[in-house]
Amino acid sequence: MSPDARRPEIRFLDRSTPPHIVTLVMVAGLSALAMNIFLPSLPGMTEWFATDYRLMQLSVSLYLAASAVLQIAIGPISDRFGRRSVLLWSVGLFLVATLGTLLAPNVGVFLFFRMMQAVVAAGMVLSRAVIRDMVPGEQAASMIGYVTMGMSVVPMVGPVVGGVLDEAFGWQANFALLIVLGVSVLWLVWADLGETAAGHTARFADQVRQYPELLTSPRFWGYCLAAAFTSGTFFAYLGGAPYVGSEIYRMPPSLLGLYFAAPAIGYAAGNYISGRYSVAVGLNRMVLAGTAITTAGMLLLAALDLAGLAGANAFFGLTIAVGIGNGMALPNANAGMLSVRPGLAGTASGLGGAIMIGGGAALSALAGWALGLGGGALPLIGLMLLSSAASVVCILLVIRRARRIGA
Repeated sequence: MSPDARRPEIRFLDRSTPPHIVTLVMVAGLSALAMNIFLPSLPGMTEWFATDYRLMQLSVSLYLAASAVLQIAIGPISDRFGRRSVLLWSVGLFLVATLGTLLAPNVGVFLFFRMMQAVVAAGMVLSRAVIRDMVPGEQAASMIGYVTMGMSVVPMVGPVVGGVLDEAFGWQANFALLIVLGVSVLWLVWADLGETAAGHTARFADQVRQYPELLTSPRFWGYCLAAAFTSGTFFAYLGGAPYVGSEIYRMPPSLLGLYFAAPAIGYAAGNYISGRYSVAVGLNRMVLAGTAITTAGMLLLAALDLAGLAGANAFFGLTIAVGIGNGMALPNANAGMLSVRPGLAGTASGLGGAIMIGGGAALSALAGWALGLGGGALPLIGLMLLSSAASVVCILLVIRRARRIGA
């Protein structure tokens, strides 16, 4: 069956129908861009606020931690009140928070508004839930793959644009651009995003009573942890790569931004593979293939570093494997999570996202701490390798259980 089969009629900029794929890409893309556009500016921002890198790096890990907490609430709220209204409110609050980051007089105030920006995580959560509302099973994995393939252009160009803006106008230009794009996405959601969860009217108490069905499901946890550890490889990269590029390889912000986008190239390829082959290959095998590719890339990078052969080109070049693996594994792991209880797609997406992003926040903070111990890039590479290897173990356990019960 083709990825387009069984989809409802969609008319662009007609909110009486479900949203166009362009809208879903833009909504999810704003969330991704807010996460990474300013990363090449972290060393310069450290000097601007007269602080140290490990404190400034909290702008990544605190953002991820706030995203994790918010995603627990975003899913149930959207299941109760609908995807559209939650997205409109979240983008509006994101604009307020972004203005606050521009006006922040010190690093403490900046970090507060930076955490507040995490409300835009609703875009990532609900783009998946909207897709699951529209199509079932492997079709959802396929469509998520196509959406995230388009969205992957954002983290690919975001650090590049951020580095250029930083050199030309200073770090504040990155956040000014987020305001402009946030206004555009707010209008697009208003004009195009038709409600897809109109039939979901469960009370919060009813939803909470159904949490154990998700939280006691080995399949739900297997997919969640596979997604958490494979994405954790990338989040550790987010937390540590700006330091590796600027302090170890002595790269200027514009060049660092260009190299920093390397995983996004792989992510686009991985998402294309998901969109093209998930239906034919199946969720579990696609997740396994993706996690194995990431682990193999990190093993090679660790070997090169130990041999003294891992310069900037090797380090950033091999992180393309992280992108390919994430692009193959995450759409399928997310679809697997959401298929455990389709009627609670928003809740499952929020809980799964909270687990995934919460783990990412911890790994991002750990990356900053580990690099402070010295040893060049090896502590970061080792952390990424361990996280990726754990994702392989998790999906193998899911596959083993499925074979045992004959699923």
